[in-house]
Amino acid sequence: MRVKCWSKPVSDRQLELVLITGMSGSGKSVALHALEDAGYYCVDNLPPPLLMDFIALQSGEHFTRVAIAMDVRSANGLPLVPAQLDKLRTQGIGIKTLFLDASTDTLVRRYSETRRKHPLSQTDTVLGDDRRALADAIELERSLLADMRAQSYVIDSSMIRSAQLQAYVKSMITAPVAQLTLVFQSFSYKRAVPSDADFVFDVRMLPNPHYEAHLRLLTGRDPLVAEFLRAQPEVVRMEQQISSFLDGWMGALVLDHRSYVTVAIGCTGGQHRSVYLVEQLAAHFAPHWVTLKRHRELQRQVELDYSV
Repeated sequence: MRVKCWSKPVSDRQLELVLITGMSGSGKSVALHALEDAGYYCVDNLPPPLLMDFIALQSGEHFTRVAIAMDVRSANGLPLVPAQLDKLRTQGIGIKTLFLDASTDTLVRRYSETRRKHPLSQTDTVLGDDRRALADAIELERSLLADMRAQSYVIDSSMIRSAQLQAYVKSMITAPVAQLTLVFQSFSYKRAVPSDADFVFDVRMLPNPHYEAHLRLLTGRDPLVAEFLRAQPEVVRMEQQISSFLDGWMGALVLDHRSYVTVAIGCTGGQHRSVYLVEQLAAHFAPHWVTLKRHRELQRQVELDYSV
């Protein structure tokens, strides 16, 4: 990379920055590769004290889209990051922060399969602890990164495949920078509640298209399923009540300086009712807020079908 002096404000370059943090083993490298494929200049494990200097250097380069990964190996410098990001925003830089998460059980399994050591499994320079068990190291990492998680767009990679994760990352970067982004996600209770959800609504009590033979193999995105569900008074009432709840609290969420709010809708299989409601809610809020949609089980099924 060439090094040049910062001869003009970064805002003239309209620099876009994606900062990736998260749990070790949660998929940060997959996310970074997705951004690299999307044309971002990517840097892995940049020490936080070097962030401002690095961005200054980029003003003299041809890259206007930059992705930086930081993790717990730079734990001593992470408290600096929020103030640094605020300063960069005042310079006109569009910033998005992404936090990759996964359940402790998932992370333990991944480390066991790869036989890699967790960055905090050895004596820790932050707390001076002796060698600790893997699960304890993961929980320590979770506590050290809690502040970063609270400010970021969170993706729980526990139940999704690499291709899904890449799709989620690419949907995030295509969304405009906004004060608050609403993320609607459908899921199946058979495969656990997403840990990245801020609000969870259980819609398993609603009429289920699965028991209609001509609808069973369709999804909540198909017109026939949508027509069936739209005709059910309970479904209409549920949609109205969720919309009313969110409408009533959006102002407070903005005042709380939230950047992303994830609303998870769950049904038994994650194919009909939850998918339909995510589509309807996203359409309702899209005229007023930046919205993103995720269908966890549908995307998984597409990948399984493709693999066959």
